[in-house]
Amino acid sequence: MKAKKEPLSKERPATAEEILDRRERLRRGSPRMMDHAARPAVVGCLLGGAIGDAMGSAYEGQRSPVRIDEAFAWEITDDTQLTLATCEAFEGQGPVDPQRVADRFASWHRERRITGYGATTLKALGDLLAGANWAMSGRRGEHAAGNGAAMRIAPVGLAMRPDDELWRTTIRDLSSITHKNDEAYAGALAIATVVSWASRGAWRPGDPLLSVVEEVLYDCAVRDRLRELADVGLADSIPAIAERFGNSGYVAESVPVALLVVERVATMGFEASIRAAIEAGGDTDTVASMVGQIVGASVGESGIPSELRDCVPLPESYLRIIEDFASRFRVG
Repeated sequence: MKAKKEPLSKERPATAEEILDRRERLRRGSPRMMDHAARPAVVGCLLGGAIGDAMGSAYEGQRSPVRIDEAFAWEITDDTQLTLATCEAFEGQGPVDPQRVADRFASWHRERRITGYGATTLKALGDLLAGANWAMSGRRGEHAAGNGAAMRIAPVGLAMRPDDELWRTTIRDLSSITHKNDEAYAGALAIATVVSWASRGAWRPGDPLLSVVEEVLYDCAVRDRLRELADVGLADSIPAIAERFGNSGYVAESVPVALLVVERVATMGFEASIRAAIEAGGDTDTVASMVGQIVGASVGESGIPSELRDCVPLPESYLRIIEDFASRFRVG
């Protein structure tokens, strides 16, 4: 399959000031009930993340630039599984009870429905299954600075807006179920914010991204890396940048690389974005999943090539979760 090179829009890219103005208008606007115009963004986000996860899973740990082999089998991993488990916990528009999310995680783990998880997530799942409260599960400190919270936070960006009163509290609580670390929270905050913008049209392919996301973060390594990547010249390729700055499961490497891919490649379409994420190497399934969530939320279900949708091995039960989630929520 060859990436489609046609730009998604003939409009000139928005400036950072125009994006901020969109965000302000979004903040002032009243939310509307999800209708057929909004549903594609939700399905596109969740389906796009699953495609990135499955397509990228075969290349995890490889150095950049990765050569994509069309014969490699696709496999769904914990990036998609924990995202869908999070979807199941939502009861309606707005914040979700972290205990409900923790209960869904424990249930999926008990039923052996989660695969490919890292050590931090595994410890948290084991703690939850043993009866630990979500506030006490998982790891703390530097060993909890992975991207395991960022990879599954997209449902919050779809169900809530950054101006919601409990926005940051919800993201911090859901992150800390498995990753009790400020950097892990910052990475999740960045991804949830961009998903929220993309699903509501406040960010579009071709718009600047790194410099705008930086503004929503506090002083942290994730923000520092976003600033560094924003200063890198366009002559440097994404694989070269990933090799230089890092592309591991450390959240201050993988989340900024994912956002760099989105900023640079999203105008060339969904498939090109996923391929660029994988070619960057390192934690390929998670980076490609986060890229797929954001670009999928922006282009919608119809913007994802049918051949990619046909390749992703999503069980019927997963498709039902996506449809149920999409049918229950408003997107403002």
